[in-house]
Amino acid sequence: MSNTNPKVQALFKPFTVNKLQLANRIVMAPMTRNFSPDGVPGKDVAAYYKRRAENGVGLIITEGTLIDHPSAGGSHNVPHFYGESSLEGWSEVVKAVHEASGRIFPQIWHVGMERNPEHFPNSNAKPVGPSGYSAPGVKNGEPLSISEIEELIEAYGIAAGEAKRIGFDGVEIHGAHGYLIDQFLWGETNKRTDKYGGNLVERTRFAVEVIEACRRAVGPDFPIAFRLSQWKTTDFAAKLVRTPEELAAMLEPLTKAGVDIYHCSTRRFWEPEFEGSDLNLAGWTKKLTGKPAITVGSVGLDSEFLKLFTEGAGASVVKLDNLLERLEEDEFDLVAIGRSLLADPAWAVKVREGREDEMIAFTKEVLEKLI
Repeated sequence: MSNTNPKVQALFKPFTVNKLQLANRIVMAPMTRNFSPDGVPGKDVAAYYKRRAENGVGLIITEGTLIDHPSAGGSHNVPHFYGESSLEGWSEVVKAVHEASGRIFPQIWHVGMERNPEHFPNSNAKPVGPSGYSAPGVKNGEPLSISEIEELIEAYGIAAGEAKRIGFDGVEIHGAHGYLIDQFLWGETNKRTDKYGGNLVERTRFAVEVIEACRRAVGPDFPIAFRLSQWKTTDFAAKLVRTPEELAAMLEPLTKAGVDIYHCSTRRFWEPEFEGSDLNLAGWTKKLTGKPAITVGSVGLDSEFLKLFTEGAGASVVKLDNLLERLEEDEFDLVAIGRSLLADPAWAVKVREGREDEMIAFTKEVLEKLI
């Protein structure tokens, strides 16, 4: 092994969540690709994930996959997590990853009010959300009824059960970025006065019941991850919580409901979450809940993903020293890699072997290939 930095080995220590053993601390972050026509992941999708597994990624979290609801999706060619053809496709993905000794979770997802009806001219399905707000002060829908909420909760549970049935190693619930679950958590989009609204803790009820439904479907030992964020796709400066105390209050009901691991999405992993501490969101989440935490956000790169579109800028590969120091100090347990793994399926093995000079930088062209 040619790597002269002993700290890099922190990324390659085994890790166990529930009874699931991971070979190392590297996670492939979920990244929407729109490469599944009619919602069915094909052989190319299986090969895409297998390449990352056979190159040393310890855990793959798939792109967002849609639960069985008419308004779940926000764009075409996003994979479904229901229906015989789609589930057969995912079964082949699982088989391919396991053949490469990898582990894989599907991320189950509903976009809520982020659905754009203009993208679905032949559909009568309208965007749905807790109060019909797509952004602060922007109301373009009606509040979900109690029966509609119950149907959505059931759909999440069914999806989790299917994940276990077809051989996945766990499941991740997408509760971040301003999508459906996050819309219930955020006071700007949840104006309800019934049991699914109210103060910060009361706004967790929908997420709690989704987690509980998933737990009932998969049993006590199947790992459940929950992805959370402060920022939204429509508002990068948004805050669910502003203090550690508020974060603790929000996370406690989710943890009691059955979350095993938190996936804490930030745009820059190195930024402190609250004043007076260097801990990032994953660090605070682990400290407050005692649960394992995944950090993510521009790992190994020198620019944010969205600069690719706003400025046409790619990202250069940078050193991992800051990340490795924090991992060694147990600020968080796992590290999710996004664009670096999109650009270079062999990113993990190159890091382990000290072959940084061979890494492929992330550029706009990478999005067009997505090998």
